[in-house]
This record gives sequence, structure tokens and C-alpha cells, in this order.
Amino acid sequence: MLKKIAILGSTGSIGRQTLEVIEQHPENFSVEILTANNSAELLIEQAIKFKPNTVVIGNKEKYKQVSDALIDHDIKIYAGEEAIAQVVEMNTVDIVLTAMVGFSGLLPTVNAIKAGKTIALANKETMVVAGDIITKLSHEYKVSILPVDSEHSAIFQCLVGEYHNPIEKIYLTASGGPFRGKNVEFLRKVTRCQALNHPNWSMGDKITIDSASLMNKGLEAIEARWLFGLRPEQIDIVVHPQSIVHSLVQFEDGSMKAQMGLPDMRLPIQYALSFPERLKVNFERFNFLDYPSLTFEKADIKVFRNLDLAFEAMKKGGNLPCILNAANEIAVDNFLKSKIGFVEMSDIIEKTMELSTFIAAPTFDDYLNSNAEARELASEIIKKRN
Repeated sequence: MLKKIAILGSTGSIGRQTLEVIEQHPENFSVEILTANNSAELLIEQAIKFKPNTVVIGNKEKYKQVSDALIDHDIKIYAGEEAIAQVVEMNTVDIVLTAMVGFSGLLPTVNAIKAGKTIALANKETMVVAGDIITKLSHEYKVSILPVDSEHSAIFQCLVGEYHNPIEKIYLTASGGPFRGKNVEFLRKVTRCQALNHPNWSMGDKITIDSASLMNKGLEAIEARWLFGLRPEQIDIVVHPQSIVHSLVQFEDGSMKAQMGLPDMRLPIQYALSFPERLKVNFERFNFLDYPSLTFEKADIKVFRNLDLAFEAMKKGGNLPCILNAANEIAVDNFLKSKIGFVEMSDIIEKTMELSTFIAAPTFDDYLNSNAEARELASEIIKKRN
């Protein structure tokens, strides 16, 4: 059966690779909706090529540009964040792939779940911010959430056929980023360009900075806690520079399962879209002889403090992961604009966590308010530093 896909964030790295997967399997998938925030030119190009039912440009000021370019095409065109959150409810959509960056992915995901759509989740912040609510909604509406992140896809794949066997522990692997083995003094001098130079993966700017600071691994740990129903002490991070083992599951009998392969995001994307089937592809294959040594080491939380802050937020729970995420988004944005240093990001996140209002059992509105408060606090902290 042809699956009709809505891609939220089609112009980003995950969105573009999703379109590559769909292009390879026209008999399995078709594009129903494409959305982008600012990249109007690429959105127009994608729309002309893939002929979706609907496109949405988040930036309302670019609506006319998109509308004029697609006037001769039979495509519905909308603009604004509200429209992105609404189009996921269309009855022609089978799967919503959420590849939007940051907090902005939360409301569209909630609406898609309430509309009964299968979620292919590439927006980890949704689970970080409100994992308890998303989990409850998915059960209430009987909606599957299929992970797209390579690490969570790996855990998911290891659990197929094992659902009645309790997990003892999971290990999320991390490449270590471009600064593995460096000390704090080195990190103080890190430039934007250095931080954007990831050794193994090609990703968007925000996630690349998160990877360099190891915040990405902290966010992934919180996401895994909700996706797989784990306690914080059941989650560990292992640095694996080769990025061949994408993550591991340890069961109660001590046996372990790992999912392996070359670092290529198209594989977990395709698995989420095609599940429970595996579709044949012509991607490059992993060869053990090319990797005679696979190494593993402990993450240095004294140097990469973001990882420690993320685990602290996960253990305390409530709205603290939401606060962590909001502060991190502000910190990363300011680092990318060269307004603060690399190490300062952790200082700002920690201070924001200290100053923000803690709520032990937050509602959806509490999450919205906590996000706004933390962003404002983080911005004020940065202004005082400059």
C-alpha cells in the first residue's frame, strides 16, 4: 500500500534525506505535505519536483514568493506556524515525519497524534520537553511513534521480537564529536567553524553544535527514557568514535543486542517509513575489514558539562527537561551568532535551570509557559554577560 508522507521541515538535513528515500521507492511512498520555516527557494524546488498536495512556509513574509512560484501547479499553499500545526490533521496523510528543529515541533506532533497519524519522530525535543504528555497521548489515540534518530532507531530495531523481555540497560553511542579528548581550556577557544565540523555525520547547524557539546546525547537520553519506558539509571552513554555501532540493548540475562552499519541517516529514516518491512536499497554496505578496530570509552562529563546537566534534568523530571531544552536553544543560537563562547553555553543553561520556576507535574500549558520563561531568562543572562 502506498504511504502518503507529510514532512515537517523538508528543507533541513533530515527532510532532504527523507525525500531521497521516497524518491528511491515511488511504489511505496508519496509526498503529501512539505513544510519549511524560511527556506522558500528550496521548498519551491521540492514542491515542483515531488508535487505534494500541500506546502506550508512558516515565515508568513515569504508566502507570496512561494505562492507566485507555484501558481501554475495544483498545490495548496499556506503560511505560518499555525498552518503547519493544522495540515498534519489532513485525512490524506498516513505518516507525519517531524523533522522541525527544537520546541517548534511540539504542537504539530500533538495535533498529528490526536488525528491518529503514525509519527516518524526526528524531532527529539518534542519528547525532551513533554515526553510524559506525548507518551500518554500516543497510548490514548493508539498511535505508533517510530524513532528516526539513528540511536533510537537502533534501540527500536534491537527490541523487535523482544517486547516481552525486560530491558536491563541501554547504551546510547556517541561519536564524541570534533572535540573528543580535549580539555576545557581548549574548548574556551573553540570557534563556530570548528564546532560545525563533525567527523562522521552531516547535520544541520543546531544539531551539529549539540553534538559537539554532547548536549545532543543528553537530549537523546531523555528521549529514550520516554520512548522505551526506562528509568534514568537504565540509560548510559558510551563514546564510540567510529559511529558503526548505533546503540545497544542489554537484557536481564546479560545478553546484548547492537544495531550496526555505516553512518547514514537514510537507513533509520527508511526503516521508520517502511516498518515493519525492510526495503532493498543500494546504499554502501559496511565491511568489517575496513574497521578492524571498534573502540569505546567513557564520556567526560567534567569537560562536557551539558551531558551532566541533561541527566540532572532527566532525574529531577517535571518541567526541568523543558527548561534545559529552551536554555540550550537560546545558548546555541547565540554561539552560532558568535555572541558567546562554546563553554559559556553550559554556564547559561545551568544558571537558567537554577532560576526557572520548577513544576513537578506540569500540564501542557505549563510546558508552554516554562519554555517562554526559560528562553527569556537565558536571553537576559547572556545580555548581562555582554
